[in-house]
Amino acid sequence: MSAGDGVEVFERYRRLLLGLGYRLLGSMWDAEDVVQEAFVRWMGTDRGRVREPRAFLVTVVTRLALDQLRSARAAREVHTGPWLPEPVDGEAFGPLETAELRDTLSYATLHMMERLSPPERAVFVLREAFDMPYDRIAGILDEPVATCRQWHRRAAGHLTRASGRFAPASSDHAELLTRFLTAARNGDMAALTELLAEDAVAYNDGGGKVRAALRPIVGRDDVVAFVAGLMSRYPLEDARVVQANGEPAVWTVIGGQRQLVAFDVRGGRIHAVYGVLDPGKLTRVPGGR
Repeated sequence: MSAGDGVEVFERYRRLLLGLGYRLLGSMWDAEDVVQEAFVRWMGTDRGRVREPRAFLVTVVTRLALDQLRSARAAREVHTGPWLPEPVDGEAFGPLETAELRDTLSYATLHMMERLSPPERAVFVLREAFDMPYDRIAGILDEPVATCRQWHRRAAGHLTRASGRFAPASSDHAELLTRFLTAARNGDMAALTELLAEDAVAYNDGGGKVRAALRPIVGRDDVVAFVAGLMSRYPLEDARVVQANGEPAVWTVIGGQRQLVAFDVRGGRIHAVYGVLDPGKLTRVPGGR
């Protein structure tokens, strides 16, 4: 296989590999680094001996992402305030043709996957998003099939308990977010209370670069008070519903500070609010450039 043919083959799978890397790392910057390193390795290998380029490249990206995820976890533990995934344009990875592809890209799922160990996350993503058989996953991770099954069962159980694995229709999600925006603008605390689940949590990630809450705000009453307090102190200069990670989200400017706000919506209520204020994480979503 010539160098030109090698580039053509790699480009055929680039978006798939980016989607894999992003789901494993929660960062498009890191995913691009991993995919670029995979390209270097692909071009440096004896491609004529590779029977299944897709399988080869998925293996390389998964192993590179796992190495990076293990080191990234330590950095995220000392991150200033809560660490949140980098929101992205869901179309960056191609059509989200299955519920599994949509679910594993949703912002709430990505945030919850941060609680998994790196191997659990890898098994979950490979199995759920890419429908990979356990024997192939075991080969990628160099672990027994039984261990991979156990990791998947543990990860799926954790995410199911945490989220219910229920995604509302996009129109319902957007309608609820519009109601949230209206209530926030009007300082309507009763309406905000009605929209939020009792156990709602608000997270803010300023990355130590801009002012943001340094701890999660836990409980409906405290979240309502936090939102109402923001609206009373800072002007809402811009706010609109956009698409991020394949779901409706809110792009807003409050007191001159740009942010993307994603939501965990289940059962007609908002269970989590994710405010991404770090400018470095706002370049891959509408309005972020």
